[in-house]
Amino acid sequence: MSFLILVRHGQSIWNLEKRFTGWVDVDLTDQGKIEAEKAGLLIKNQNINIDFYYSSFQVRANHTLKIIQKVLKSKKDFERAWQLNERHYGELTGLNKVETAKKIGEDKVFEFRRSWDIKPGKLSRESSYHPLNIKTYEKIPKELVPDTESLKDTYNRVFEYFKKEIQPKLINKNILITAHGNSIRALCKYLFNLDNNQITSLEIPTGNPLIINFGENLKINECKYLDKERSKNLLVF
Repeated sequence: MSFLILVRHGQSIWNLEKRFTGWVDVDLTDQGKIEAEKAGLLIKNQNINIDFYYSSFQVRANHTLKIIQKVLKSKKDFERAWQLNERHYGELTGLNKVETAKKIGEDKVFEFRRSWDIKPGKLSRESSYHPLNIKTYEKIPKELVPDTESLKDTYNRVFEYFKKEIQPKLINKNILITAHGNSIRALCKYLFNLDNNQITSLEIPTGNPLIINFGENLKINECKYLDKERSKNLLVF
């Protein structure tokens, strides 16, 4: 038996401001830090020994994990993988979601946010919001840095990394990943075998640990959110 715990980072500054964040590297709000601490306490109450920790390259996910580890009193190093980053929102990056909806229509914004294979226009490589101009990503090969992504693009990079680097370690080991709404959505599509329509309607709450219990041959026995008051429909079980 093994456990995989997925935690979307706590509320970030741009979550609060309702801006398309993507690969822009913003930190947690005070509320986000509280969410991360609560996530740590909920995980601690499970009495599960975490063998491996993973996070994206992004500070909001890293900070969330560090707060959780502090609660768990764990000093283990964690692996940072850019493949677990949030989806790149292209030319929408930095825009206010409400104002953008008024400008181009709610249906169009929803299409960009939740469609499977439609991506926003490319973000200019001259923009300060482009990953090529953000120090956090300087070690990623330039040819792998996106200008925009669809959910499908995000799924492909998350899936490939998970299948190669994380899934083999799940056999009789426990793993905790802190990541982002769309990268966790991508993991859920793979783990729960969701179709392209189901994945677009899947909501991932901030700072609420999703715990997945695996049995033999990594068959899922059970999955649940630890904070029941903030649970979302998993479309499974």
